[in-house]
Amino acid sequence: MASEEGGRIFFSNAGRSLVEEDEIQLSSVGVDIGSSTSHLVFSLLKLEQRDSRYVVIDREVVYESEILLTPYSDAETIDSTALGDFIIAQYERANIVPDDIDTGALILTGVAVRRKNARAIGDLFARQAGKFVAVSAGDSLETTMAAHGSGAATRSAIGITVMNVDIGGGTSKIAICVAGKVVDLTAVDIGARLIAFDSENRVSRIEEAGKRFAAELDIPLALGRPLAPEHKRALAAHMADRLFAAMQSGNSDLLRLDPIIFDGPIHAVTFSGGVSEYIYGKEYSDYGDLGPLLASEIRARVESWGPDLAEPFEGIRATVIGASQYTIQVSGATIFVTPSDILPQRNVPVIAPALIIEDETIDPETVAKAIIAALKRLDLDRGEMPVALCFHWEGSATFQRLDAFCRGVVHGFAAGMTHGQPLVLVSDGDVGGLIGIHCREELKVETPIISIDGIDLKEFDYVDIGAMIPSSGAVPVVIKSLVFPASTSVGKSV
Repeated sequence: MASEEGGRIFFSNAGRSLVEEDEIQLSSVGVDIGSSTSHLVFSLLKLEQRDSRYVVIDREVVYESEILLTPYSDAETIDSTALGDFIIAQYERANIVPDDIDTGALILTGVAVRRKNARAIGDLFARQAGKFVAVSAGDSLETTMAAHGSGAATRSAIGITVMNVDIGGGTSKIAICVAGKVVDLTAVDIGARLIAFDSENRVSRIEEAGKRFAAELDIPLALGRPLAPEHKRALAAHMADRLFAAMQSGNSDLLRLDPIIFDGPIHAVTFSGGVSEYIYGKEYSDYGDLGPLLASEIRARVESWGPDLAEPFEGIRATVIGASQYTIQVSGATIFVTPSDILPQRNVPVIAPALIIEDETIDPETVAKAIIAALKRLDLDRGEMPVALCFHWEGSATFQRLDAFCRGVVHGFAAGMTHGQPLVLVSDGDVGGLIGIHCREELKVETPIISIDGIDLKEFDYVDIGAMIPSSGAVPVVIKSLVFPASTSVGKSV
């Protein structure tokens, strides 16, 4: 676990200070607990110091766990005991003990997020809580993570539009990627394990969406009863048709999010998630669900659709982004923090909306809308936790420009501030103090304010903001960045 001593950040398992090493190596683990499958990936991250930051220069996967069908003790409860036994076994097979892990990411995805004992699952990693980025990924965040983890976002940076479709056990997530970013997304209730079977071909599990598909086709479906092969094929074909309707037109009564409104051409499509392993011929085993049949139906449709079928950099492990990396930065001294005991803050997620603030006139409503959209995209719009806004300030810091910007920020974070969350603002420039003072003195913001500068952040970062260093008036900031498998693959051809 990281600890602070005299403004330095130390790792307990090595007793070393990041600020004294030009290059370090961290042990990391990524854990994905999904509604259908669960798995772990252990990695070694090599980081190199550049200015005041450490950046990942190499990532080596040292062990990929087997894929576990997520165990349930009943229809609504994941069996945390069985899951814990699996996790312990994977650590042993990787020849790694928890205390050897420097950093990691625990991701709860799909229907697993909504299971009533999701918190109990997180408690399995309680002893490593200080090292982990722990994320319960709702539909928007999971869609975004899958697009980055599969490499679709990176692939789009070469000037093409890429659609990534992540097909899991309970839901399918659709993302449109342009210029390295997710520009539109949605999710639908379509997945391989909406209906599952035992070794005797008897129906062993039925999700609500599975019941709906069967009813639409007038197929009899009941727990403990077998299902005819032709009915399985018909269900898979129907699900594939409904998925492509959502992909192509954006309209579907199965949508879990707003429909896709992007109307430009799609140059390439990639698939990730468990079903993708069948689509690309990497998996042939039958796990007692509709996965193989659904993949076959999807493959037949995509080949006649138009966009190129590209292979993802990661398939079933697209949302197991491997781990988080630790980096250390120190803020500028022109910051504003009130009250002082609001620090430290731990594991604060970062949003990086596309703010239009370089013009002489700043529109508060445009700023607010961009912040609200970013919060929604990462499932942070309920105001239940602090969220850090990172931004790049351009132009002069006149009263009018500061006032317009701050008004937009306060409007954008209204939900969190209503819940008493601190207003956390992080810029890479030298305006932290001015913005914080303006929010407090001019806009009369009553919630705690943390406005710091001189820090470089990006979306998918999580930050620990330490207490103020008395000698400098600055604060130490530990940044936990999610490391995507394709992050060093910019420019790969389709």
